[in-house]
Amino acid sequence: MTIRAAARRLQSVKTVQPLFAARSFSSTSHVYSLPRDEKARILKENSLPTPDPGPDSATAAFLRDRTPYMVPTYVRPTPVFVKGQGVYLWDMENRRFLDLTAGIAVNALGHCDPEITKVISEQSETLIHASNLYHNPWTGALSKLLIDETLASGAMRDASQVFVCNSGTEANEAAIKFARKVGKTLDASGEKVELVSFQGSFHGRTMGALSATPNPKYQQPFAPMIPGFKYGAFNDVEQLETLITEKTCGVIVEPIQGEGGVNVATPEFLIALRERCDQVGAVLIFDEIQCGLSRTGTLWAHANPAFAPKDGSKQPAHPDILTTAKALGNGIPIGATIVTDKVSSAIKTGDHGTTFGGNPLVCRVAHHIVQRLAAPELRNGVEVKSAQFVAGFKQLQEKYPDIISEIRGAGLILGVQLSEKYASKATDVLTAARQRGLLVITAGEGCLRFVPALNITEEQIEAGLKVLRESFEAVFE
Repeated sequence: MTIRAAARRLQSVKTVQPLFAARSFSSTSHVYSLPRDEKARILKENSLPTPDPGPDSATAAFLRDRTPYMVPTYVRPTPVFVKGQGVYLWDMENRRFLDLTAGIAVNALGHCDPEITKVISEQSETLIHASNLYHNPWTGALSKLLIDETLASGAMRDASQVFVCNSGTEANEAAIKFARKVGKTLDASGEKVELVSFQGSFHGRTMGALSATPNPKYQQPFAPMIPGFKYGAFNDVEQLETLITEKTCGVIVEPIQGEGGVNVATPEFLIALRERCDQVGAVLIFDEIQCGLSRTGTLWAHANPAFAPKDGSKQPAHPDILTTAKALGNGIPIGATIVTDKVSSAIKTGDHGTTFGGNPLVCRVAHHIVQRLAAPELRNGVEVKSAQFVAGFKQLQEKYPDIISEIRGAGLILGVQLSEKYASKATDVLTAARQRGLLVITAGEGCLRFVPALNITEEQIEAGLKVLRESFEAVFE
C-alpha cells in the first residue's frame, strides 16, 4: 500500500521541480533536548537536500517489510525509487535525484521516454510473445537494422547476422559458445577450445561469462570455473604471442572496460589482438555492452577515432563477434550477439536457443531505440557533453591534485580515479552526492564512474558538477 500511494502521488508531478528544492521540516527547537547522537542526526538531515531516509521513515518501514524475502545479492542504500522522468528519479518520499548512472549505462535515452513508452504500449496490445518456433515481424527487422547501421557507421566491417537474447551476459555466453564451435570446425582434434580474456574485465555472471571475468571476488565463491580460460594483462602487447596460441578459439575484450575502472584499450593493443587472432585462426570478440551504442559518440566504440592507429599505417581493429545489451532496450531486457559469416557459417540449427529472446515486444522497442541512437544529432552531441564533463573534472582535479589521480574514458563513459591513498573514500563521495540529490556509481578500485543518459542537457551537467564539487568538499575538507 505504501509504494502504491507514493507512486500515485508522483504520477501527479507535471512540471520539473527545482533540482535541489528545500525540504519542509518542523521546528528543530526541541532537538537540543535529545541525546547527542540523535540530535546530530536530525541536525545533519535538516542541512542536506536529500538525506538517506531515517529509521522512522516510511521508506524504512517499507524496507523492513519487504527485504527479508529478497536474496541478499546486493547492498543498497535506503532510498526506494518509484518514478523516473528524463535524467531524474524520485523516491517514495517524493525527493528528486539527478541520475548520472542511467541504470548503469542502460537508460541512454533517459527514464520513461514518452516515445519508448508509446511503442511498448502499442506492441503490448498487439503481440508480446509467440516463441522462436515461429517468425514474427520484429526479430528480423531489428537484426537487419543492427547490421545496416553497423556497416553504415564504419564499424565491424564484416557484420552479417544477429542472435537476439535477453541480456548482456547471455550475449557474451552466446559469443563464447560460438567461438568454441568455430574452433571445433577448424580443428577436428578438439584441442582448439581455449578462450582468452583480460584482467579488469567484466563479462557477466553466468558460469561461462563469469569464467571470462578474472576477478577473484566474483569467481572464488563459485569455483571451479569452466576449464579452458586464460587471462592476460590489459593493454600488454608483448604477451600476446604466448597468451594466444593455436589452441585459442576466441579472445574477448572490452574496448573500454566499464566495471573494471573505465580503462581504455590502446589502438595498438586492439590491432595486435586482431593480428594475433588472424595468425592462429581465433575469433575476436568485442564486448561493447557498456561502451557501445553511441556512448562514445560513435555507434560502436571500436570505430571511434580514439581507436585509430596513430601513424595511419594499419587499419583499426574490427571484431568477428560484437556483443551488446544495456542501452539496446533502455530498460527493457534484451541483448544481441552480432557475428560475421566466418562465425555464423559454423552455427547449425539447434546449436543455441532462447525462450524469451527476440520476442516481438523487446525487438520492436530495440528497433525504435537503435534508430534514435544511430542518429547523427544525438551522436554529435555526446562529444560536446563529454568535453563539458571533462572540463569540470579537471577543475576538480586542480583543486584536489593529491586526491584525483586520473580522468579516463571517452564520450559519456568517464571515470574519475581517486589516488591510492584516497581510493577507499569513493563510497563516501557517493553517499555525500546522493544526500545532495546526485546519483553516481563506482568502478574498479576507487574510480567514480559517470554514464549518464546521452540526451542530458548542458544545464543538467553543470548542476551535477556543482553537487560533485560540494560532495568533495564535504568528504575531503
